[in-house]
Amino acid sequence: MLRTVLVSALAATLIGAPAAQAAPSAPGDLVDYKPVVATAPAKAWKLHYRSTSATGQPNTVSGILLVPHSPWTKGARPLVSYAVGTHGLGDRCAPSTRLTNGSENEVLLMSQALSRGWAVVVTDYEGLGTPGTHTYAVGQSEGRAVLDAARAASNVPEAGLSKTGPVGVFGYSQGGQAAAFAGELQPSYAPDVNLVGVAEGGVPADLNAVLKFNDGGPAFGLVLGAAVGYATAYPELPFTEVLNAKGERAVAKVKEACTVELGAAAPFARLNDFTTVPNVSSDPRWQARLGENLAGKTKPGAPVFLYHASLDELIPLSVGKGLLDRYRALGADVTWQEFPLLEHIGGVSAGGPVAMTWLGTKF
Repeated sequence: MLRTVLVSALAATLIGAPAAQAAPSAPGDLVDYKPVVATAPAKAWKLHYRSTSATGQPNTVSGILLVPHSPWTKGARPLVSYAVGTHGLGDRCAPSTRLTNGSENEVLLMSQALSRGWAVVVTDYEGLGTPGTHTYAVGQSEGRAVLDAARAASNVPEAGLSKTGPVGVFGYSQGGQAAAFAGELQPSYAPDVNLVGVAEGGVPADLNAVLKFNDGGPAFGLVLGAAVGYATAYPELPFTEVLNAKGERAVAKVKEACTVELGAAAPFARLNDFTTVPNVSSDPRWQARLGENLAGKTKPGAPVFLYHASLDELIPLSVGKGLLDRYRALGADVTWQEFPLLEHIGGVSAGGPVAMTWLGTKF
């Protein structure tokens, strides 16, 4: 018996104690984590943590936690749960991967938070970097992944983050949608997360309107990606079974695509080009799920900074203003800023630093 105990102890010493929690059972619990080297000015850990799907099923999501090397001496270190914009659907596109291989295009905005001494946790979202297909553009899934990333970050002992410390959410484009849903879901889904502000820009708040705007447009591949995301999140939706041969080829391509390939996957095509049934998104089952993912139906649990580029060629300004109107009708604490004469990428280039500064006023 003693020999068995000694052998077991020696094996644990040589192999190293596992970083995973023994029996993760709640959203935000760590499944495992390990230190990694990231192309950002910070200590970094790759995370796998528990979260919840759009239909309420437990799942596992990956992400990465970044903590500045410099100590924080003003109480609990603030944490930004950072929601990236469209990265694609292929696992190689996951931000936790791109932050370790030097290809992450949003690292400069993340670094703005790190330079202020804030920790940053970045979710990969459901199915991006983990088994299964990414539930792209599904706000109900994304919002939970963002909130649970904040919970998971505070569960990494070496990070030194407080479970009650201030949390801000930042996101643009797909990340803006994720941030919006994190704000709306927090009061009911994650009341333990001390959410103090949500900075969201270029939000695809109404996907029916975004679909109509982009159907037949140069970046139609994004619409096809969203259709794949919804069919994955909600298996009852008619999609895979109504694809024609052209649609099957396009979907196979989209599932492996990162941002640029996704946007250019089917330029100027229409959804009807890929299905045997016309106007598939008008099916009542589709409309019900799209309705569940209309942002602005629930009052956010924290103040919101909402911004939009006036010439956004992917998500029209009217979609952003519609979200603003819904927030105001709910009595939300919302600050609005429009960036004139800028398109989609220009919107985050100009608005991202402003939004990050606004978050700082909430910490």
